[in-house]
Amino acid sequence: MTLTKNKKGFSLVELTIVVVILGVLAMLAVPRYQTAVERSKASEAFSYLAQIEAAQARYAARHGEYCKKLSDLDISIDSPEHFNVGNFTSSNWQTAWQMKLTRSGASGGFGNYTVVWDQNGFNEKASSIKDDLIPVK
Repeated sequence: MTLTKNKKGFSLVELTIVVVILGVLAMLAVPRYQTAVERSKASEAFSYLAQIEAAQARYAARHGEYCKKLSDLDISIDSPEHFNVGNFTSSNWQTAWQMKLTRSGASGGFGNYTVVWDQNGFNEKASSIKDDLIPVK
C-alpha cells in the first residue's frame, strides 16, 4: 500500500508573499483615501461659505453694508457637520467682511485647519487648510 500525499493549499512562503503585497498596496492606498475623504469634508466648508458670500452680496446691495449676524441673511442654511462656524468680522462693514470655519473632530491626521472666506471668496492667505485639501483650484 502506497501513501500518496495530496498537496492542497498554500505554502507558508506563498502566504507570506501575498501578505507583504497586500501590506504594500494598503500602505500606498490608505493615505490617498484619507486625503480624498478629507477633501470631500473640506468641500462642505467651501459650499457653505460660497452660499454665505452670495447672501452677503444680496444683503449689501439692499442695505449698503454687509450683514453682521448670520441670522439676518436671507438664507436658511444648516451649519456644516464637520466645521465650527465663526462670527462675521470686519474693520469696515461697508466694504468688507470675513468668516472663519474651523475643522472640528477627527480629520484623518490633517489637524484642526481653518477655511476663511470674505467678500472676494476664499482667502487662501488667512486659511490654514493644506493645498491638497482645497477642493477648487
